[in-house]
Amino acid sequence: MSDLTSVASSSSPAKAGKLSADIALRISQRIASEIGCAPGQVNSTVQLLDEGSTVPFIARYRKEATGGLDDSQLRTLEERLIYMREMEDRRKAIVKSIDEQGKLTDELAKQITQADSKASLEDLYLPYKKKRRTKAQIAREAGIEPLSDMLLGDPNKTPEREAVNFVDADKGFADTKAVLDGARQILMERFSENAQLVGKLRNYVARQGAVKSEVVAGKEQEGAKFSDYFGYSENWKNIPSHRALALLRGRNEGVLALDLKVDEDDVSAVKPVERMIADAAGIENNGRPADKWLSDVVRWTWKVKIGLHVELDLMSELRDRAEEEAIKVFARNLKDLLLAAPAGQRATLGLDPGIRTGVKVAVVDATGKLIDTATIYPFQPRNDIQGSLATLKVLVAKHQVSLIAIGNGTASRETDRLAADLLKDIPSEHRPTKVMVNEAGASVYSASALAAKEMPDVDVSLRGAASIGRRLQDPLAELVKIEPKSIGVGQYQHDVNQTKLARSLDGVVEDAVNAVGVDLNTASAPLLAHISGLSDSLANAVVDYRNTVGAFKNRRELLKVARLGPKAYEQCAGFLRISDGTNPLDASSVHPEAYPLAKKIIKACGRDIRDIMGSNALANLDPKEFTDEKFGLPTVKDIFSELEKPGRDPRPEFKTASFQEGVETIKDLKPGMMLEGTVTNVTNFGAFVDIGVHQDGLVHVSQIADRFVDDPHTVVKAGDIVNVRVVEVDVARKRIGLTMRKDSAEARENARERQAERGGHRGQGNGRAGNPRPGGGARGGAPHGNGSQKKGSHGGGSKPADSSDTNAMAAALAAAFNKPKR
Repeated sequence: MSDLTSVASSSSPAKAGKLSADIALRISQRIASEIGCAPGQVNSTVQLLDEGSTVPFIARYRKEATGGLDDSQLRTLEERLIYMREMEDRRKAIVKSIDEQGKLTDELAKQITQADSKASLEDLYLPYKKKRRTKAQIAREAGIEPLSDMLLGDPNKTPEREAVNFVDADKGFADTKAVLDGARQILMERFSENAQLVGKLRNYVARQGAVKSEVVAGKEQEGAKFSDYFGYSENWKNIPSHRALALLRGRNEGVLALDLKVDEDDVSAVKPVERMIADAAGIENNGRPADKWLSDVVRWTWKVKIGLHVELDLMSELRDRAEEEAIKVFARNLKDLLLAAPAGQRATLGLDPGIRTGVKVAVVDATGKLIDTATIYPFQPRNDIQGSLATLKVLVAKHQVSLIAIGNGTASRETDRLAADLLKDIPSEHRPTKVMVNEAGASVYSASALAAKEMPDVDVSLRGAASIGRRLQDPLAELVKIEPKSIGVGQYQHDVNQTKLARSLDGVVEDAVNAVGVDLNTASAPLLAHISGLSDSLANAVVDYRNTVGAFKNRRELLKVARLGPKAYEQCAGFLRISDGTNPLDASSVHPEAYPLAKKIIKACGRDIRDIMGSNALANLDPKEFTDEKFGLPTVKDIFSELEKPGRDPRPEFKTASFQEGVETIKDLKPGMMLEGTVTNVTNFGAFVDIGVHQDGLVHVSQIADRFVDDPHTVVKAGDIVNVRVVEVDVARKRIGLTMRKDSAEARENARERQAERGGHRGQGNGRAGNPRPGGGARGGAPHGNGSQKKGSHGGGSKPADSSDTNAMAAALAAAFNKPKR
């Protein structure tokens, strides 16, 4: 009996420990191969994670232990570790269950040990899984199994003649038809519980199968937004995440009927899938008496048992695959948005545009504190432009405002024009800079308990204006107060697994906050809560201590905070900055545990620490001379870098897009216009760009650059300022096709040819009558589900490419994926 069997039937700590070591080795080897590192690096990282260390802490301060794994590798490692540990728990449960049934053999135990996925584990467990009483089980209880074995073993026997001997009305088998049906059920169940066969068939369907969708009868009008999937087919293995999620949403809404088909075009008498089943069972149709009956058993095994099982598995896998990719897209965009350039600590006037209800105005000082509010009514029905300008001019002068943040919702361009008129009357030396700000999620924050706590006596609508102003000053500090899903930079975020999504996005926020670091004496509790080692309660305790005792003078003082122990201090200290503390190193990212090393480096310079920090005084020192048993070269180099540029912000330099005057709505757009805009969202099929018309335009992946681009994220990211050319405008459908390519017909044609060689662009499916038909549509029940609409907008379905206009081909395809903003 195998080691697995022994462990399953024994609670010996020694054997359990040995098994745990074996499992740990297997897990580390597999993860190492997946992320491209050595098993030792994985082992060290796993140990640190199990000890309570966070990914940001490990990535920044334990480079020697991990061999320099970055935060992306560490996040992947952490995710895979969770999956594989869950699989090991399932493996143990399966072994225990089979062993308790007395059916665990050495061979089966070996197969279970070698199973490398949850699906293969479940295939092996299927024959032993406790299930409801089946037709096959009833037939076995009636003594019909010998007939099944007889006909399978000797097809020369005549089924009807042999079945007579098994007729038993008292047991529910009153005639030969019922008996043969029972015998068929027994063989069907036996074949469908062959783990090797099921795995082989699953792999075959994954390679050859196609997902087909049809509109549910009577749903044509109601489901018009899914019209591109009425009569749609695409190979299972090729379906991109956004199309897979669109199909699944259509099915969930009762508009689409989905099927996974295989070998539909095969005209042979026996389909390949049926041949695989027959071969595994040793069945051949040679015209013997039982051969036709056995062939029918094979056909029904696929149709009723294995085919349905495989379809469920693969459609589930398709969803998992699509969700994983959608979550990655969301995470990437969120990270780019969180790490967008801050305008800095300057007095800012925030404007939350509105028409009937007025424009809400809030002034926040350099620290983000709300110091003044107002509501102005420059638009219909009041049209009080002069009064509005007068109010804004007083606020700008009174608070020495240097930034004006304008939310990009309804009436944003009108409000932007009002701000431009205001700036004309202000001398250039005192003139603020106006910036259009993405306001997604501001209303969610405004109505939150946190906003009520931060601004208790302020109207909800005015809180939104304050939030818009703050997110211009420091996007990271303000956006962490909002649930990531409400920021609207993902696709299908409401359709994917919410637990996985939350875990991924929480990791992104944690990585971003710790990459930048925070000022210990000014950071809010929500911002501090994302620092390595600090929970919500510890973050509040830090703020309470600061409010009671006063500003922190050094990092060691953190240990005086209630419930903040040595482990939490170890994890958080390096990411918390104190600008004017008693120890200059507290303003840097040098960890307190490395202060002795930093002081040794400083001493070697022969200069005061304050003279060294921010200079090139370390240029003549060799980092290798300062390594020891505790600190290796990576840590020494990090300290050198930090002493040269202490507390540096990894975020880019602040800059803004300038929207073209006179272009304020989609009706103002004309093909050929060159515009500047801000990238709001990047998906696998292209990038959405805000060009100031209340409607994002789409730069399809084929239009991102004058070269072939496989992944748009390699060229642009959320927050980038880009120059685009309008190539198509569909006012009725609110679609804008943009390009970032140069105006070269030859370059466009070359890109299309390269794209065609790869089997079509990322947004293309196989439509009716073989015509290229892009998949996608508008948010708010629309197929592609890109989550970044502006207020008051809506949209429709997707649009097929016009093959007759080669110059507009890419634009038409791009427009098919366009989405309205909210």
